[in-house]
Amino acid sequence: MRIQCFCLLLLGIVSCSSCDKNSEGKDPGEDNKDYYTNPVIATSLPDPTIIQAEDGYFYLYATEDIRNLPIYRSEDLVNWSFVGTAFTNASRPVFEQDGGLWAPDINYINGKYVLYYSMSVWGGEWTCGIGVAVADKPEGPFTDLGKLFRSNEIEVQNSIDPFYIEEDGKKYLFWGSFRGIYAIELSEDGLFLMPDAEKKRIAGTAFEGTYIHKRGGYYYLFASVGSCCEGVRSTYQLVVGRSESLFGPYVDPQGRDMMDNGYLIVAGNNERFVGNGHCSEIVQDKKGNDWIFYHGIDTSNPNGRVLLLDQVKWDADGWPYVEGGTPSLTSSLPVF
Repeated sequence: MRIQCFCLLLLGIVSCSSCDKNSEGKDPGEDNKDYYTNPVIATSLPDPTIIQAEDGYFYLYATEDIRNLPIYRSEDLVNWSFVGTAFTNASRPVFEQDGGLWAPDINYINGKYVLYYSMSVWGGEWTCGIGVAVADKPEGPFTDLGKLFRSNEIEVQNSIDPFYIEEDGKKYLFWGSFRGIYAIELSEDGLFLMPDAEKKRIAGTAFEGTYIHKRGGYYYLFASVGSCCEGVRSTYQLVVGRSESLFGPYVDPQGRDMMDNGYLIVAGNNERFVGNGHCSEIVQDKKGNDWIFYHGIDTSNPNGRVLLLDQVKWDADGWPYVEGGTPSLTSSLPVF
C-alpha cells in the first residue's frame, strides 16, 4: 500500500453538525491553536507503540502497512514526521516465511532500544511467533536477533502482540491474541527467555493487544476485544481490567474476572470511528494529563486503520475512560 503521512492541525471544522463543538462546549474554530483533530495521522498505522527517547522526541512504531515497520517522530504527540523503517528488505526478520511484522513494542533496556515484534501470516496461528531486535538509536537501524519463540514451541496458539514490563527488578513479556493472555520472565537484558521460565496465563480468550499501566496501587490491563480488520463492520473496542498484582486476578468494576472475559469498555465506536483499539503506552504531558494512542477505522475514508489520540481520564473510583466513551473528533492539545 502506498501511503504518506498527513500530520494534521485543527482545521476548526468537524464533519458532522452534531459535533461542531468540543467536549468543553467551545467552538474550536474560535481558537484553533489550542486543539487538534483526529486522526492525528490519517494513514494506516495499526497497533501503535510509543517511547520518549533520550533525545527528547517521541517515537512511534506500528504494524507494517508501511513495509519493514514504520517509525514516526514528534515533539508534541500531534505533529508527526516519518523518519524511516526499523528494518530494510535485507535486514527484516525471516523466521516466518512470507510473514508480516505486526504489533511492535518499543522499550529502552540497558542502554539499547529494544523492539519486540510479532511475525505471522494471517491465519498462521501455530507458526507465528515473537522476535526481538536492538538499536543504539530510536530511529534505528535495528539489528534483528531472531525469534524468542513460536506458537508451536511455547504451546500457545496465536503467539503475537508482545508487551514488555519490569517489576521488582525482573523483566517480563506478556503476549496473546484470542487464545489467552500469557506472561513469562525474560533474561536480565530482555533478549531471551529466562532459562526454565514457566508461562502464566492471566486473562481469557476475548482479548489481544495487551498493555499494562501501573497507577497508584493498581495494575491496569488494557486490551482489545472484537474484530479488528473488517473495515466499517469491525467491532474492535479498547477495554480494561485492574489488579493489585501484576499477574492478576484482573477484574472489571463489577468484579468479573478477565480470566472469564470480564472487562470495562474504554473506547467504543461512534459514527466517525469504528474498530477502535490496540492501544499504545500512556504518555503524560507537562500538566500531568495522560494520553493514549490507538487505531481506528475512519468511516469517511475507510482505508486502513488510522492513528487516534485521546486523553485518558480517571473517575472517582480510579477507572480509566475517554470522554464520551468513544474517540474524540477534536480535543484540547497535550501540553509540552
